[in-house]
Amino acid sequence: MIKRRASRLIRIGGVDVGGGSPISVQSMTKTDTRDVAATVRQIRELQECGCEIVRLAVPDAAAARALTDIKKAVSMPVIADIHFDYRLALAALEAGVEGLRLNPGNISDPGKTALIVRAAREREVPIRIGVNAGSLPKATAPDKSVVERMVEATMAEVELLERLDFELIKISAKAFDVPSTVAAYREIAQRTSYPLHLGITEAGLPWEGCVRSAVGLGILLQEGIGDTIRVSLTTADPCEEVRCGFEILKSLKLREKGPILVSCPTCGRSESNIVELAGKVAERLQGIHRPIKVAVMGCVVNGPGEARDADVGIACGKGRGVIFRSGKQLRTVVETEFLEALMAEVEGFVAERPESGRAAGGMT
Repeated sequence: MIKRRASRLIRIGGVDVGGGSPISVQSMTKTDTRDVAATVRQIRELQECGCEIVRLAVPDAAAARALTDIKKAVSMPVIADIHFDYRLALAALEAGVEGLRLNPGNISDPGKTALIVRAAREREVPIRIGVNAGSLPKATAPDKSVVERMVEATMAEVELLERLDFELIKISAKAFDVPSTVAAYREIAQRTSYPLHLGITEAGLPWEGCVRSAVGLGILLQEGIGDTIRVSLTTADPCEEVRCGFEILKSLKLREKGPILVSCPTCGRSESNIVELAGKVAERLQGIHRPIKVAVMGCVVNGPGEARDADVGIACGKGRGVIFRSGKQLRTVVETEFLEALMAEVEGFVAERPESGRAAGGMT
């Protein structure tokens, strides 16, 4: 089991962050926040696919005003993403958001920050110090490395908030470059106990971005660093970010939410169409949110062992396959029955399991 970094506990709406609580998966709406109906619809879609905290862009006063109606229509905790204008943060707090993200690179006036902090403290709303490599404060020394400048900007903002007697703090320090991001988070993790929100910023299109995020976040999570994550993808569907985020956590056994599909890569030993079968199984598993490990295997070398190790599995051979459930061999089925026989056992297994996802160390 991964030994996680000890961090302070804060609460964002109904979600505990830090303090050993489960690592939560966040996303950000892709809609124009001023379009209340579209934004509410996307937040509900995100909630359905497992997202636990959502961030909304607040680029102007109209977007800030829209937050009031959005908050009335959704139950997921909302974080307002604020840049440049401190008045937008105040308006977002009036609208009832559960969190703020402030960028020290473009809200740097201590007096204006103090006004935000006072309003956030009155409402017990946490503030994320969101440092990005692409928008560092001008005050940071240009002759230093990006990592040094990111850490410097982060710690300067931490010290400012602490001087203002505010400690409901979460921190992020993101870059596109994985080594820089990892180095910055490692340093910040040693210098403070505030919870950390992980991400690789502007990670790219879904395939490349998921790989880049898995590498960067995986390194840090394996070291016990991180309390919330967001996978930043160039996609119209933010649920892709959520699915990738949970897959990263599941691969490290930090969360067990929804299905895990084990499927062989296929090779010359395969005697059935595993690619087609695995694809169909993946589609059928999408509506399942309870933890289950399903194996779709295609030869006698690893097939029986992997299928037996899964909650439900099938080891396929030429025209026939063996169905396993909870480590026990149940029956042999013909190829035309592979999909339905496997899914019948999946449905039976899920029906017997609790609704909520499990996480390492008893977390949910």
